[in-house]
Amino acid sequence: MQWISGVPGEVAYATLAAQALLVALGDVHVRSVACAPYARWSAPPAARRTSRISPDSRSHTATNSHVSGDTIRTLLQDTATWAVVGLSPDPRRDSHRIASLLQRRGKRVIPVNPNAADVLGERAHATLLDLADDVKVDVVDIFRRPSEAGEHVDEAIAIGARAVWMQLGVIDEAAAQRARDAGLLVVMDRCPAIEWPRLARG
Repeated sequence: MQWISGVPGEVAYATLAAQALLVALGDVHVRSVACAPYARWSAPPAARRTSRISPDSRSHTATNSHVSGDTIRTLLQDTATWAVVGLSPDPRRDSHRIASLLQRRGKRVIPVNPNAADVLGERAHATLLDLADDVKVDVVDIFRRPSEAGEHVDEAIAIGARAVWMQLGVIDEAAAQRARDAGLLVVMDRCPAIEWPRLARG
């Protein structure tokens, strides 16, 4: 398995409007919070748009447009431990910024990255399967390429996680369905930094 430190390379596309909402709600360090799982990408805008379209984009649009608001609310408000797959020790990376936001919101963050020793004060693990048996993971938050996300969804199922959350641009319909069939809650192509303000607005 080839890992990139943090996340693959496409430009972070969190909107200024989303950041403004976070500012209005008092979140600190908002300038550094980006919601996309991709850090940098130099291709032109047309290619950028194409890169986020999966072979199952039509079914994804139909499915993800009906992601339950109750599911998102449950995962953001009623969970304690998030394992963040692809969490980079580099504070400039989006995975690091979102994980830091999770911590500020009271979540315990478990880093999953074979190239890191520790991140945000927590010991990193090479895979989800390396977690101790007594560690109960509520949400597996995935910062990987869509083509690699399914492997981590299967690991989330194997460890008995309560849910999987695939970040913006991380779309794998088949993996999402496997998780649902196994009884997990699923959020796909969404970002906590955007969803928290939406919850606050009711």
